Amino acid sequence: MLFTACGREQKQKIVHSNNGDKKVVTIKKDTTRIPVADLPVHIDSTNYLLHPIGDYEIGNNRGKLRYSSSVSRVDDFSISNFGGSSITGNLDNIMFQRLDSDKLLPLTHKTIKIQSLTFLRQIFNTTKRQLLIYKVIDKDTNQDGRLDSNDIHTLYISKIDGTKFKKLTDPNKEIIDWKIIQSLNRLYFRSIEDTNEDGIFDSKDRIHYKYVALNTDKLKVVEYHPI
Repeated sequence: MLFTACGREQKQKIVHSNNGDKKVVTIKKDTTRIPVADLPVHIDSTNYLLHPIGDYEIGNNRGKLRYSSSVSRVDDFSISNFGGSSITGNLDNIMFQRLDSDKLLPLTHKTIKIQSLTFLRQIFNTTKRQLLIYKVIDKDTNQDGRLDSNDIHTLYISKIDGTKFKKLTDPNKEIIDWKIIQSLNRLYFRSIEDTNEDGIFDSKDRIHYKYVALNTDKLKVVEYHPI
């Protein structure tokens, strides 16, 4: 059940090179979408505003913008959802702003897609360290010219101001899930490796189990073997 969805055939998420060549695939620009920033989000107990950055799909009707909506109103251009300590969406970046400043700094200059961002409040409650966990698509692993849900999802971490943005999962491994063990101040997560190189993650592949100690600046990833 972990690797299947309602009996539907899975799509290939990764194309493996047979000779070790690194093929460079150009990401296609979607001209039907325009860049948009959501209004800023303030996560309680922090000194930063977070500005979600993404793109918004529009239609074109005789040269005029047409906003898709099921009711007769102008769409609100929302690109993300905020739920207390988490932001979800399909975002291109996050801009960070101190509450006492008008300066905005980007999380990254790379082309990525951020699926979710979570403030680790449990860790803050015990250590006062302010950390963010991200679910990110950072590579066109299926080489179709797009970054989307058909590519590998990875796990990243950063400080509350967006600095020290670090990838936790290994290259070409798909994040399955993660959780915080507050008593140990650890982040535990599972990822899956396409060991038979068929491009699909399923029961024939290997699952990796890892944790990160969050009460130190090293954030060293340690693999463990429960089975």
